[in-house]
Amino acid sequence: MLTAGDLDVTAALAWAAGAAGLVTGVQELDGGGTSTMLVLTSQDGDDVVLRLMTREPWRTHGEGLTTRESQIQAMLASTPIPAPRSRALDASGRTCGYPAHLMTRLPGRVDVDRVDAASLSRLADVLVTIHEVVPTIEVRRYQSWAWEAKFEVPSWATDPQVWEEAFALLRTDPPEFEPRFIHRDFQLRNVLWSEGRVSGVVDWVETSLGPAWLDVAHCCTNIAIVHGNEAADPFATAYVERTGREAQPYFDVMDVVGFLPPPGRDGFFKDDGKKNRRLEERLRSVMQRVPS
Repeated sequence: MLTAGDLDVTAALAWAAGAAGLVTGVQELDGGGTSTMLVLTSQDGDDVVLRLMTREPWRTHGEGLTTRESQIQAMLASTPIPAPRSRALDASGRTCGYPAHLMTRLPGRVDVDRVDAASLSRLADVLVTIHEVVPTIEVRRYQSWAWEAKFEVPSWATDPQVWEEAFALLRTDPPEFEPRFIHRDFQLRNVLWSEGRVSGVVDWVETSLGPAWLDVAHCCTNIAIVHGNEAADPFATAYVERTGREAQPYFDVMDVVGFLPPPGRDGFFKDDGKKNRRLEERLRSVMQRVPS
C-alpha cells in the first residue's frame, strides 16, 4: 500500500502511471487547502502533479471542480498564460477513490512574501493578461463566497458595527460590471516564481465569468491577511494603472466577508488573532471607500 499522509493512494498512482509512465517518486506539496497535491516523478525524469480532491466540502463537488480545471487548462494552452496542461482526468474518482486530475508541473515555487513593488507589478501584469482572455468554451458565472449564512459578527471582532455595515451593503445589488474571464482564486499562494518572474499560475478549479475587480480584491485580501493592509493597496494601484478600470469596493467587501465561516464551522484562521485582526482592518479600510 502506498500512502500520502493517512491516505491510501495506491490506486491513484497506478492510474497516473497510465498517463505519465512508471512513477518512481512521490512528494506531497504543501498548502493544498482543498486537495492532496502530489508531485510524481516518472521513469523518464519528468514531473507531473496529481490533484486528489480529498477534503470536504470540495470532495463532494470534486467532479465539477476537476472537470472545470481540466477544460480551462486545455483552453489556456493557446494563450500566453503560464498554466499547467491537463494530462488525465478521473473526475468521478471511480478509479482513484477521489476526484483526480493529473497535470504538468510548472517550474518555480510559491513565495507569499513577494510584496515588493516590482513583484506586485509583475503580478498585476499577469492578472491583466488573464482578464484579457476571451473564452472559447462555456464558463460559468461567478459565485459569491459571502453567503447570507455568514452574515454573523465573528466572536473575535473588535468593531462589530463595521461588520454589520458590510452585511447590509452585501444585501444590496452589486454594481454593474463587464463580465470577464477571472481566475477567482488569484493570490500569491497560487502563483509560481522563477528567477524573479512569474513562471506559473495554478489552481483553476474556480474559474468564472465575473467582475475583474473580484480577482483584484481577493489578491489584496490575501496580501493584507499575511502582510497587513498597507501592503495590499499597491497591488490594486498597479492593476488600475494598467487597465484604467475603477476600483469597485463592493467586491472588496464581498471578498473579505467571504473569509468568514458559515455557522457551525471553523473559520480559515480559527484562533489566529493576528490574521483575524488584519482581516477586520482590511474590511474597515475598504468600507471607507464604498460610495455613500
